[in-house]
Amino acid sequence: MTLEAAGVSDTEESAYRILVTMGRASAHDFAVRAGLDSRDAEQTLTALTAKGLASHTDAVPRLYRATPPDVALMPRLKQQADALDHARATATGLLEIYRDTMRRSDADQLIEVITGADALRQHLRRIQADTRDEMLWFCKAQYVAMPSGSNSEEFDALARGVRYRVLYEKAFFDDEGAVDNVIEGVRAGEVARAVAHLPLRLAVSDRAIAICPLVPGGPYGSPEEPTTALVRDSSLLAALVALFERYWDDAVPLHVDDSGTVSGTDGVVGADPLSATDRRLLSLLVAGVADKAIASQMGLSRRTVQRHIQQLMTFADAATRMQLAWQAARRGWV
Repeated sequence: MTLEAAGVSDTEESAYRILVTMGRASAHDFAVRAGLDSRDAEQTLTALTAKGLASHTDAVPRLYRATPPDVALMPRLKQQADALDHARATATGLLEIYRDTMRRSDADQLIEVITGADALRQHLRRIQADTRDEMLWFCKAQYVAMPSGSNSEEFDALARGVRYRVLYEKAFFDDEGAVDNVIEGVRAGEVARAVAHLPLRLAVSDRAIAICPLVPGGPYGSPEEPTTALVRDSSLLAALVALFERYWDDAVPLHVDDSGTVSGTDGVVGADPLSATDRRLLSLLVAGVADKAIASQMGLSRRTVQRHIQQLMTFADAATRMQLAWQAARRGWV
């Protein structure tokens, strides 16, 4: 039966269902339909009437009628739902107090040690699946557990509205296929920036839980298995989030723009002065990728890459590559 949440027993629900199908019925007719003797039928109908599930006439013989379900049941269900919401809120508050108490008395509640690449990969996938608002990432070169382009959980999270802010260090772009994978992520909604170097690998979910290395492991497949920590709400987690924000502020934004227009930080919007090749080259250059790696990623010769860079420096009126990178970021070319 299904009306227990409304305070209706299985026997009462069965009787109410019968009365609903009968319209008006005497106790005798109800007893026949329900397969009850007269005494049990009278007691059942009296119980339904007492609970507001039925009413009767004053005539003899009495005729019983089911109270409309929206009148008889909906207020009861709402009352139960309100009570359940109140109980859930109370339980949530008690859970927070319990967790806070345990965190203060037991370090194991703050940090969980994860050993091995497979376990690390499972935890990374799980925390992304549970993320509701924002993921923060430090992406270093040479993956340990999750190859570039294999993180399908990111695209699922982006699709449901989770924000991804990802910092890539320049060596990351030397990995095969890394640039194309970053482009795919940015097009899906990822907000990406690049820095010369990152101090560690890091993933933070909703600023409530983080995964970072305790003992650095070698690249995937090496005999050195990674040992990482899952860090919950604590001063350590706050420090990791602050570290991310510090590097984020100094990083260079990476954009993918196929619209044929330029939108720079100076607000200028107009025809795109750069080719797709120039834009991709600049993105790699700003990210700190070496000429040789740029040439390999773009399928060009090293000399062609250097010639493109020189032409871009002339166009941007930049005396050095650093000035070119600054102009590219300021004008929204990358």
